[in-house]
Amino acid sequence: MIYTPWIWGERSPVEDKTLRAGLYNLSLNNSREDIIRAFLEGIALNTRWVKAPMERFLKRGIDQINIVGGGAQSDVWCQIFADVMHARIRQVEDPVYANARGAAWIGAVGMGEISFQDIPSLVRIKHEYIPDEKNASMYDERYKQFIMIYDHMKSVYHQMNA
Repeated sequence: MIYTPWIWGERSPVEDKTLRAGLYNLSLNNSREDIIRAFLEGIALNTRWVKAPMERFLKRGIDQINIVGGGAQSDVWCQIFADVMHARIRQVEDPVYANARGAAWIGAVGMGEISFQDIPSLVRIKHEYIPDEKNASMYDERYKQFIMIYDHMKSVYHQMNA
């Protein structure tokens, strides 16, 4: 099963306000747990879709990512991200408060208390997740299918939501 998380269109890596979310290959054999996992995987697959344009923009590969926010509290989701993204995922301590800490650090820079170069040493990592190659290869196939769904469904979404 694959979830496409385009609930209200997509802005990156494609600008398309007509795309919509979907759950593909759902059957009576699937459980609630399967559906929840598909949602977690779909968001990670969509994040992978953005990775190549980001690497081109940065002019370098991305081999590690700090993960923050509510979802970053989940060990399962962090491992899914590592496997899907082929990157080391660094789970920030208290990830829900990362935005507040970031704002405070920017304020501290503005007040001359610290410099931007000090900030990486202030970030505390709770755990690092390394891609599991067996899972990563399965997600490579799933990613190809995710892109195929976009390629095949975009014209349908354009007709339905233009």
